Amino acid sequence: MELDWHKSSYSGSNGGDCLEVAEAPSAVYVRDTQNRELGHLAFDPEAFAAFVQEVKAGRL
Repeated sequence: MELDWHKSSYSGSNGGDCLEVAEAPSAVYVRDTQNRELGHLAFDPEAFAAFVQEVKAGRL
């Protein structure tokens, strides 16, 4: 499966804290922009959405 990676809108603007995200129907994939060769993490879309909501609310 070919993934369409893009820089996360939550990545830092100073270039040091960059994450890339790719969405698929069955998972949300996350990887470190500066260490792509280390692979990625896969999250259930509902769990990832809940995580983002907690971050937005300032609870994480």
